[in-house]
Amino acid sequence: MSYLKVLHCTLCIKQGAFNLSNKSVLLKIGNKTPIQHPVNISTSCHLNSNLPLTSQTTTTKAKSKKVPEDPRVWKETPTHDIKNNLVQYCMMLSKFRLTSLVVMTSMAGYALAPAPFDLATFALCSVGTGLVSAAANAVNQYHEMPFDAQMSRTKNRVLVKALLEPTHAIGFATATSVTGLSILYFGVNPLTAVLGAGNLILYTSIYTPLKRLSIVNTWLGSIVGAIPPLMGWAGCAGSLSAGALVLSALLYSWQFPHFNALSWNLRPDYSRAGYRMMAVTDPALCRRVALRHTGIITATCLASPYLEVTNVWFAVESLPLNIYFMYLAWEFYKKSDSGSSRKLFRFSLIHLPALMFLMLVNKKYWPSSDTQEQDLVKLQDVKHTEAKRITVLPRGPVVAAQDPSTVHK
Repeated sequence: MSYLKVLHCTLCIKQGAFNLSNKSVLLKIGNKTPIQHPVNISTSCHLNSNLPLTSQTTTTKAKSKKVPEDPRVWKETPTHDIKNNLVQYCMMLSKFRLTSLVVMTSMAGYALAPAPFDLATFALCSVGTGLVSAAANAVNQYHEMPFDAQMSRTKNRVLVKALLEPTHAIGFATATSVTGLSILYFGVNPLTAVLGAGNLILYTSIYTPLKRLSIVNTWLGSIVGAIPPLMGWAGCAGSLSAGALVLSALLYSWQFPHFNALSWNLRPDYSRAGYRMMAVTDPALCRRVALRHTGIITATCLASPYLEVTNVWFAVESLPLNIYFMYLAWEFYKKSDSGSSRKLFRFSLIHLPALMFLMLVNKKYWPSSDTQEQDLVKLQDVKHTEAKRITVLPRGPVVAAQDPSTVHK
C-alpha cells in the first residue's frame, strides 16, 4: 500500500493551480521508514481553467499599494456642451408644452373671428405669440430659480441645474420678446402687439412676484391665460367684439379647475417654496372655486349661440363634456383626495382641445371666396356711383351789369 502525503498544500489542478515547483512528498512503502523524494507536479491543466494566470508576488505587491484618497469635500462639475444642446435648452427655458398651448388658443381665436382667413397673417400671429410666451416663461424661471430648486416638480429646470447661466435666460428673453412683438406690430396689427406686450408685463412683473404674496395670483394668472385668444381674434379681425369674449371667458374659467386640481397634489412643494397658492392657504376655497368655474364654462357654452359666435349645435354637443367636467369637479369637492384631483386634471387636458374643436366646427360665420368677391364687387360699385355723382352748388345772387350813362338819370 502506498500513499502520497502533500506537505505544502492541497492542489486542485482543475481550478487552476499555479506557481508550482518541485515539492517534497513522503513516500511510504509498506512499514518502512518514509523517504522524502522531490517530484515534479505538472501545471499544464491550468490552461483549461478560467482563472487568470497571475503571479502571487504581483498580487501581493498590488495589495500593498495604497490608492491616495481625495480629501476635498467638493468635486468638479462636468461641463455641458451648450452649442450642441442649445435648441433643447431653449425649448426647456421657454416651457415648450405650455407655449404650444398658448399658441393653440391664439390660433383658435384667429379661426373663430368673423373675418376672412389669411394664411400669412395667421402664421405671423402664431409665431409672434409663441415668441412672446417663450420670453415670459424665461423671465419667470429667472426670477423663481432659487424657489424652483426647492420643488420636486421644478428642480430639473435648466437654470436650477446650471445648464444655462442667468445671463443666457435674460438674453434669450430679450431676443424673443423684441422679435415677437415686432412681428405682431409690423406683420399683424398694432392692437395684437399691444395685447402681447401687456400680457408679457402682466405675467413677468405682476403675476410672478404675487405668487409669494397672495392667493390673488391665481385669478391674475387666469387673466394671463385668457389674453392669447383675444390676440388671435384681433389679429384676424383687427378689432375686438363681444364674440371675442366667449373663447376668452372659457379660457379664463377653465384654468381654475385645471390648476386647482394640479396644485392639490403639489401642496408640499408649494408650501416648502413659500408660494401662496389656494390649495395651501385655503383648501376648501380651492375646491369650491374649481366646481364653480365648471358651471361658468357650461353657461358660457350655452350662451355662445346668442352672441353669434357658434350655432345652436355647439351648445348641444358641448353639454356632455361640460356635465362630465362638472361631475369630476363635484367629486373633487366632495372627496378632496389625490385620486379625484388627478382625474379632474387629466380630463381638463382633454376638455379644452375638444371644446375648441367643437367651436370651430360649429362656427357661425364662415367667410368664403364667393362672399369675399361679392363684398369686393359691392365696394367697387359704391366707389363707381360716388365717382358719377354730380355735385350741385347753390346759386348765389346775380349782379347785372349796368350802363354807367343811365345811372345818374
